[in-house]
Amino acid sequence: MTRPQHLKTKIFLDGGDPNETREIIKILGFLDGQTTNPTLISKNPDAQKRLAEGKKFTKEQIYDFYHNVVKEISALIPDGSVSIEVYADKGTSADEMFAQGKEMFSWIPNAHIKYPITTAGLEAAERSVGEKMRVNLTLCFTQEQASAVYAATKGAKKGEVFLSPFVGRLDDLGENGMELIKNSIDMYKVGDGHTEVLVASVRIMEHFLYAIQLGSDIITVPFKILKEWGEQGMPIPKDSFLYSTEGLRSIPYQEIDLSKNWKEFDIRHELTGKGIERFSNDWNALIE
Repeated sequence: MTRPQHLKTKIFLDGGDPNETREIIKILGFLDGQTTNPTLISKNPDAQKRLAEGKKFTKEQIYDFYHNVVKEISALIPDGSVSIEVYADKGTSADEMFAQGKEMFSWIPNAHIKYPITTAGLEAAERSVGEKMRVNLTLCFTQEQASAVYAATKGAKKGEVFLSPFVGRLDDLGENGMELIKNSIDMYKVGDGHTEVLVASVRIMEHFLYAIQLGSDIITVPFKILKEWGEQGMPIPKDSFLYSTEGLRSIPYQEIDLSKNWKEFDIRHELTGKGIERFSNDWNALIE
């Protein structure tokens, strides 16, 4: 199989197992990139096997393990992007994130460094962009957070900055997560195009298909859904495709001035804090 003719959206795999990468490339005939995070690395079969044997990693060993995993993935998609996430808990400073980011960026030639959308994370991203590093700002749940990412990364070129709004986790709150995708895409249309919307926390095929219909720049998709899409012949949603919003509250569009300093935006959201806690807990569970 080859990429569907009218598919403009880039397709990423969301996972931490290079064997899944190999299988998806085999099924689809292409893959544009991959996103990883501490939780996905903790689910890697080799990490799970090690834990089952009662062995944990030292801090040095877990970074070596992560490095080797992304190196293997990078070699499978040399023309794609591989997102590598820094370790961050609520006390991690911008300096600590940036130091990790700089080290991780040197691991592979096609890295995007993932930082959380917190004050420290945005400071680290701003510095990274200043040093020509590619970044992916993650755990996005509001349009104001999306605005702050745009403002903090000004000066970057298209392809160097990704914004990762988490659809499924907003749905869990009873909000229409896909509306945040639409709002972010619409808002960025008035900008300079340097920030690309990467749809994350895709839980169901409908999330995936609607994200394509909306013209999302990138979608990162779990193995199971990508495999199913490939086995169905990689259908592209028709104009008649309707995304069901039953039981979900609307997220209204906000008129926001993207020229403001990023520090002027309200970037707080409970799910960002919870996401950071979850990632750090999964990472810490691997370390002795």
